[in-house]
Amino acid sequence: MRFPLYQIDAFTKRRFAGNPAAIIPLPKWLPDQTLLDIAAENNLAETAFFVAEPDGYRLRWFTPAVEVDLCGHATLAAALVLMDCLGFGGDQVTFQSRSGPLTVSRSGDLYTLDFPSRPGVEQAANDAITQAFGAPPQFILTARDTMCVFASAADVLALRPNREALKALPTFGFIATAPGDDCDFVSRFFAPAQGIDEDPVTGSSHCTLTPYWAARLGKTSLFARQISPRGGELWCEDRDDRVRISGHGALYLTGFIELD
Repeated sequence: MRFPLYQIDAFTKRRFAGNPAAIIPLPKWLPDQTLLDIAAENNLAETAFFVAEPDGYRLRWFTPAVEVDLCGHATLAAALVLMDCLGFGGDQVTFQSRSGPLTVSRSGDLYTLDFPSRPGVEQAANDAITQAFGAPPQFILTARDTMCVFASAADVLALRPNREALKALPTFGFIATAPGDDCDFVSRFFAPAQGIDEDPVTGSSHCTLTPYWAARLGKTSLFARQISPRGGELWCEDRDDRVRISGHGALYLTGFIELD
């Protein structure tokens, strides 16, 4: 069996930046283990699969180790593949997912995700987190991910987390964030327990970042940078129980995978 594969660099206008995602359209679902095997073989932060349904498309995301409940960059990439590569008619598509319906709209070359808001709840200082990061956060908040707030972008950039220490802590992933120098805020994202030591650009983390920085800065529209080695840019909007996350994408690769 042969299936098409597209690789998109998301949340960037240029190739070799942003977050690469593999997108594989399927005529019907393959066994879950096969989907996970493909994601492990691709060895990217996310491989996404979608299947056409009467009410849109069903979208699923896999790291090299697990299926996840929400992924921003691979959702943007899936919409780009539909609209730019597969002749999808229109500038808005709805994906059904484990996190409910997710709409992606396009205006020019900018793609906007409509995602659920996941505000964090502040928690007390945590020595295990401080030791894992090698530096004490000013604040710690928890949602799906644990968000650690630092004083400056330089502090976030300087972090060298202990992978095994993070992996041992009971959370999906870890967000490190701070005020930005040339943007509203910066972040990095680590999820070693999910097979991702550091994610280049993480759309889903901005479901927690956006309500926090909107409240702290007193504004609903924000410009963010994820300051991983590849880097990426995101335009975020706080809309109460939803967030809008916008970014660009660049097609890097088209090809096929072969299965028995």
